[in-house]
Amino acid sequence: MQKANDVSQTKQVEQLDRVIIRFAGDSGDGMQMTGDRFTQESAVFGNDLVTLPNFPAEIRAPQGTIPGVSSFQIHFADHDILTAGDRPDVLVAMNPAALKANIGDLRKGATIIVDTADFTKRNLDKAGYDVNPLDLLGDSNDMLGDFDVQPVDLTGITVEAVKEFGLTRKDASRAKNMFALGLLSWMYGRPVEGTIAFLEKKFAKKPAIAGANVAAFKAGWNYGETTEAFVVRYEIKPAVLPPGTYRNITGNLALSFGLVAAGVRADLPVFLGSYPITPASDILHELSKHKSFGVTTLQAEDEIAGIGAAIGASFGGALAVTTTSGPGIALKSEAIGLAVTTELPLVVVNVQRGGPSTGLPTKTEQADLLQAMYGRNGEAPVPVVAPRSPGDCYAAAIEAARIAVTYRTPVFLLSDGYLANGSEPWRIPTLDELPEIHPDFATCPNHTAPDGTEVFWPYKRDEETLARPWAIPGTAGLEHRIGGLEKGDGHGDISYDPANHDFMVRTRQAKVDAIAKSLPPLEVDDPSGEAKVLVVGWGSTYGPIGAACRRVRRAGYNVAQVHLRHLNPFPSDLGDILESYDKVLVPEMNLGQLSKMLRAEYLVDAQGYNHVYGLPLKAAELAEAIGALVGRAEGREVDLREHGLDLPADHETDPSKEDPR
Repeated sequence: MQKANDVSQTKQVEQLDRVIIRFAGDSGDGMQMTGDRFTQESAVFGNDLVTLPNFPAEIRAPQGTIPGVSSFQIHFADHDILTAGDRPDVLVAMNPAALKANIGDLRKGATIIVDTADFTKRNLDKAGYDVNPLDLLGDSNDMLGDFDVQPVDLTGITVEAVKEFGLTRKDASRAKNMFALGLLSWMYGRPVEGTIAFLEKKFAKKPAIAGANVAAFKAGWNYGETTEAFVVRYEIKPAVLPPGTYRNITGNLALSFGLVAAGVRADLPVFLGSYPITPASDILHELSKHKSFGVTTLQAEDEIAGIGAAIGASFGGALAVTTTSGPGIALKSEAIGLAVTTELPLVVVNVQRGGPSTGLPTKTEQADLLQAMYGRNGEAPVPVVAPRSPGDCYAAAIEAARIAVTYRTPVFLLSDGYLANGSEPWRIPTLDELPEIHPDFATCPNHTAPDGTEVFWPYKRDEETLARPWAIPGTAGLEHRIGGLEKGDGHGDISYDPANHDFMVRTRQAKVDAIAKSLPPLEVDDPSGEAKVLVVGWGSTYGPIGAACRRVRRAGYNVAQVHLRHLNPFPSDLGDILESYDKVLVPEMNLGQLSKMLRAEYLVDAQGYNHVYGLPLKAAELAEAIGALVGRAEGREVDLREHGLDLPADHETDPSKEDPR
């Protein structure tokens, strides 16, 4: 078999700087595994990449229907990219439903590879086609005329290629995803050895299945090499990334690693009390593998039990974590208030998904910000931290743990489905790059009573952080009681005194506000220094905002970007930054939650750009909105096609080649 880096003597090789591919089929067609393998090999090859898995909420959605379509999109390039792309260059469609569900996203001229075997009358009816679109190719009624359509009998060729393994036709046809992977690996020069090794290991206990999948993969490669249908191969060179050791990583995996690293850094055991919920369950699964790092996981009977156990573990001196999504946060809200008033460290991970209620369990959204800010009874301030990319989930988890331990408070970590399931190359940090986390457990009495005896006051505070002491139960002389009732200042006994309650409420708020003093200055991306428009984002909008700003600058216009990791408290310099720009745009996957907060806090006319499609924002559409606002700020008409700029709608230019204007 020819290796990926060999160049065929009979095929033309075309150099590209980036490609967007989407694999789509039934939820049982293996699209997620196919996309993951293509991603892993692209990472090994050295490309920069971003992925977007997209799958039905149902465990086994109706076969052949549009609601049952599962897809995996990968954008890989020879330069730094920020998103999974808006419009695919290639669509692999395993059936009519996959074609119909995704064709509207394709750019004009995109390549469509379809499995002709599944374009049966029954499947066409399920997808809502009155006529087979493949029968109209080249006709005056060709509904696919804007695309380069490549009909391939993926199923038939696969079944023939795996005959020697004695499988039934149904079992043999299941390897068609590997045929598609082999074909796309040939088209784009992906390494093959890793996928073959993966298949042999995955199906080691089923030699026939392993052999069939490897044979189908090789058949796909050889089909591309020998057929006259594909006369061009494409080459995307490795990206130039900062020096270091890299691995491909998803957001949930990075977040899990960050929690483990925080426990090691703080020299604390990690305890996770959790209840499975999409899309946060993978964190529970991953942390359960790391007992050797002092990690204990409890799959509780419900959300309330999970956080209750975590609070108990925190009281006992562990780095406590609870993981969930928006519906689980609703159930945990009273217990989060308990952690606020007891002032115990707790990391509350909310991997946001579409809502309300059950909503869109497998789709992404960032509409839980106000829930994190205010979704509790009473005045119960909680710090909020949000990662901006899958790899950044690692650093954000460590930061959430640092704040929780240092300031003795629960901390919200707001990820989302896009970050959780998406992936990117991630540079593995060294230990000295990680922030220090000091539990500073109380070890001796801290107050002198009127009779001269030394006693322990559980609510006597650190002057700088306002954090109360953290005393491990059983420490001699530090016996104390905590609970949900209001505490007296310092001594911690139950108090119903009105003035004391007012003082304690204000003190807990001041403690959270004091976190801002420990935050680094914000980084404002304003290359020209002449921008009048500032785009403010948080969470996973970082990629689309960054790509949109690159496009606007490439067209010759000025725009600035700042991205917030800390949403409560805001960084100390945010107000001054907002005041230095004429207009502020806040793109969010909600109906304007951060923009409301900025308006309330800074009295700034923050304008929202808001979509709740269950999908990431599209960079090209956002660029148009930014360009229009730049035009209003500068009093001129803005056209992103000026200066001869002719790019695909979602093209992300290499930032090193941006127009210096």
